[in-house]
Amino acid sequence: MLTVGLIAFPLADSWGMHGDVGTGWMVVMMIGMVLFWAVVILGIVWLVRDGIGRGQRPREETPVAILDRRFAEGALSLDDYRERRDVLMGTAVPRPDPGVSSQESERS
Repeated sequence: MLTVGLIAFPLADSWGMHGDVGTGWMVVMMIGMVLFWAVVILGIVWLVRDGIGRGQRPREETPVAILDRRFAEGALSLDDYRERRDVLMGTAVPRPDPGVSSQESERS
């Protein structure tokens, strides 16, 4: 009985028992399956690279923001803070050297 079943199994497809799905539909289904998995894989790659990682990227601080943070932490005195902020903002006024008196700096 087993031998008859094994012999008849390959013949079952040739008897039209599978709804006459031919080679044309098989090609369409294979292309569809490849496209489906490509979309799934690309979606996962996009989520890992851009979607999920976007919120975890450290933001870039400007030099003024770094200066403000260092002043808030107490790493800079008020005079140092004002001096450096003026330099960064472009409003720095050159100060004379402490060893030169004001009269000597006016002559030169």
